[in-house]
Amino acid sequence: MKAPYLRVHIDTKHPGRPATALEITASLQKQIESNVLAQGCRLPPVRVLAHQLGISKNTVQAAYDELVSRDLLVNEKRKGFFIKEKESYQHQSLSFQAAETKFHAASKLPPLQRSSDYLDLGSIFIDPDLMPENKITECFRSVLRNPGLQYFYDLQGYGPLREMIAQRLEQRGIPAKAEHLIITSGSQQALDLVCRALRGNKIATENPTYRVGKSLFESYGFQTTPLPLNPFQGIDLNLWHEGIRAATPDLLYFVSSFNNPTGYSYTTQELQGILSLSQQYGFGILEDDWGSEMLSFSEYSPPLRSLGGENVLYMNSFTKKLLPSLRVGYLLANEQSVTALLKAKYISSLAHPLIVEAALFEFLDRGYYDSHLKNLHQNLDQRYQSCLQMLRQFMPEEVQWTAPGGGTILWLELPQRVNIEDLARRMAQKGVRFRADRSAFFGTPHLHGLTLGFAWLKEAQLSRGLELLSQEIKQLL
Repeated sequence: MKAPYLRVHIDTKHPGRPATALEITASLQKQIESNVLAQGCRLPPVRVLAHQLGISKNTVQAAYDELVSRDLLVNEKRKGFFIKEKESYQHQSLSFQAAETKFHAASKLPPLQRSSDYLDLGSIFIDPDLMPENKITECFRSVLRNPGLQYFYDLQGYGPLREMIAQRLEQRGIPAKAEHLIITSGSQQALDLVCRALRGNKIATENPTYRVGKSLFESYGFQTTPLPLNPFQGIDLNLWHEGIRAATPDLLYFVSSFNNPTGYSYTTQELQGILSLSQQYGFGILEDDWGSEMLSFSEYSPPLRSLGGENVLYMNSFTKKLLPSLRVGYLLANEQSVTALLKAKYISSLAHPLIVEAALFEFLDRGYYDSHLKNLHQNLDQRYQSCLQMLRQFMPEEVQWTAPGGGTILWLELPQRVNIEDLARRMAQKGVRFRADRSAFFGTPHLHGLTLGFAWLKEAQLSRGLELLSQEIKQLL
């Protein structure tokens, strides 16, 4: 491999005009003799410098040959022209060490890939065998064969996809216009855009909440007000009223269907109470509705956007329901907010890959998504019911669990005398892991348990994992 070469600047009497061999020679000689160019280093190849200056290779060759004759360069065959080292010269390495960039302290991230070496009882994801990978592949191939696919990206997102999503939302009673929709890289970017564009720095959110969203709020330095959520009892609107009145937040963020990490879904009465608080105290609302399409029996409870109108910002995602690696979500705004959110997206990422958006449109347009959801509902309903039966069979009486009615997770509440960290260590020794992450809570957790995912593992695997979990819990009681 040839040695790397130096990038050089050539001074000329008439910048922009073609440099002469004499000008190149004089400029390089001056830089060599003043040690601007280090001895022993390679100059640009003749063709490279000729291309840089827009002149012929013969001109550069003549300059280099003249420098060789002046004993300033050495022409090493097949290697290039090198600045000659003087006898008294002490060779210095050009390998410099840059100062370290300082970042905020960060905890270790969870593994992104799911390992088959252990049973994961805490995954919120769905068994890959239930995903329509062949049909998604078919749609990608169709898009790539399309000669009319536009060359440039669309900041707001692929127009036909936005039209399709708006129609689907309207069919569910959610007010939506394509011009108010923004396609995002999953729901996480949708949340980030709202944070970027928000005028104010005070956010209220449910406690526990989506832990990556909580980390996002912390990274922006927001003043965050936690509002208690008990998945067994719901929310106490009086406590929410007191917290909001004291904090006067600019925005409320919450997951209306299948809260992560508890699996809780808000009742219509609770949603109406939240709207009443918004009207009373004047804060905006961002509704994360990632899970409503996984509700059993293909029915939908009305989300807050359908109850509260276009002023409710609404976000959703295809990620977990279709294929996590697609990373496609969307943010539904209104006429007043869409421009600010689009500017935030422009600053953040310019656009989401249009080819992915076009393939998703094909998937929706061909009816594949609705067929997939129907099959998904049947499988998730079956796994959910099987999970409930296993819990009744294996768990001791002191253990409680929620009944979310769908989704992919539920909450398993343990007696206080069970040390969860000790339980996690004992389960890991048996090849089983679960999620009991305190980072979803603000302060000391008011719940003492773990997230149980019933959509990731096969039925036999889930049964084995829950049986082992129950045995260890009984040992710790």
